[in-house]
Amino acid sequence: MIELKNHSEIEIMSEGGKRLKKILDSIIKKIKPGINSLEIDALAKKLILKSGGKPSFLNFKGYPAVICISINSDIVHSIPQNRIIKEGDIVSIDLGLEYKGFHTDIATTVAIGKVDKLHQKLISSTKKALQNGIKKACEGNHISDIGHEIEKTITEAGFYPIRECTGHGIGRLLHEDPNVPNFGEIGRGEILKAGMVIAIEPMASVDRTAVVTGSDGWLIETANKSYAAHFESTVAITKKKAKILA
Repeated sequence: MIELKNHSEIEIMSEGGKRLKKILDSIIKKIKPGINSLEIDALAKKLILKSGGKPSFLNFKGYPAVICISINSDIVHSIPQNRIIKEGDIVSIDLGLEYKGFHTDIATTVAIGKVDKLHQKLISSTKKALQNGIKKACEGNHISDIGHEIEKTITEAGFYPIRECTGHGIGRLLHEDPNVPNFGEIGRGEILKAGMVIAIEPMASVDRTAVVTGSDGWLIETANKSYAAHFESTVAITKKKAKILA
């Protein structure tokens, strides 16, 4: 069931999203060659608690960390571990914040130092797919209109959307209805209504590939080790254009 949020609830989520975006920006500044992903997770926890929020991911369905740090062929849900980030890596950071009982969710992919031009294009194209998908997130459109625009943007750039992973509704729960696929035909699925809040999160890989789940039960990565990128924003549907909350 899709839960519509009222104005005051969306304002709470907007404030939480502002705090989350500020935290993400601070984390990105710290990601340099030589840093350990465990250090990033510890920093994320410190900043979230300092902000007056709670980490959305920690203990969610048993997830043991505050942040997801997915490197190179990792797509999403990579648990921070004793892993050193190196020059030439691309690193996806996925982070959630609970503020006054409501969650927001955000993700970005960053290039570490000098990165292969193809991988830099993958990052910029996936980011553009998010931006274009958000433009379709307005009252009266369908969920699939978002996915269609994401898929179109990624494939026209020469890359491949990850179909197995989706965005989602968000609010009092980190994951709510509806699912928000990264592909689709125009005019399918739920009609978007003012008050819906969704996390749109395109993921793309350099080559067409299946995905596999890691032995920890969390990591999702490309089967052929093709590099992947991931971007995400939490947005509220309004009568006009989407309101970006995080």
